[in-house]
Amino acid sequence: MDSKLITFFTSIQPISDEEINAIDQTMAVTHFKKGDILLKENQLSSNTYFILDGIVRQYKLIEGEEKTKDFFCQGEWILLTNNITNSFSDCYLQCCVDCTLVVGNSEKGEHLYKQYPNLGSIALKLMNNIFIQQQAKHDTYITDSPELRYLKLIKTNPDLFQQIPQYQIASYIGVTPESLSRIRKRILKK
Repeated sequence: MDSKLITFFTSIQPISDEEINAIDQTMAVTHFKKGDILLKENQLSSNTYFILDGIVRQYKLIEGEEKTKDFFCQGEWILLTNNITNSFSDCYLQCCVDCTLVVGNSEKGEHLYKQYPNLGSIALKLMNNIFIQQQAKHDTYITDSPELRYLKLIKTNPDLFQQIPQYQIASYIGVTPESLSRIRKRILKK
């Protein structure tokens, strides 16, 4: 198994060599091309993803227009509500660039957690961390201006701006591409 994933797990809680081997047998490293769709709206999937390399975009189609909900980058875990509730997806996941992902499966994961309770504890902590991060992102849409969301995105994910089209970044911060252009001009003048 890729050391980035093991480092990620051990940053949450120490794991044994036996648990590392069990993780290795449960998850698969898979390569995807730019534009590949990992998940479609109304699709049922129990797959979760850990990004070893690349960027994955989560978006919804609203009246035929793509609305970017999130970007997932190297070292991040993609765990969506439909993974937990075993429901149909309300969004799409698409590779923005060529990606290398660790693909996990909720069903295999549950079996793994029963066999290795320590891994179940890590999974619970992971889900709590993801929930906290998602809540913080959601809160910024209530409290922050689009300009402040843009500045935070530059600070937290500067690589996005070299690899992601501006219209997707505009959609993510909740503005039109033209408004994003005005925001960028204002920032440059400061």
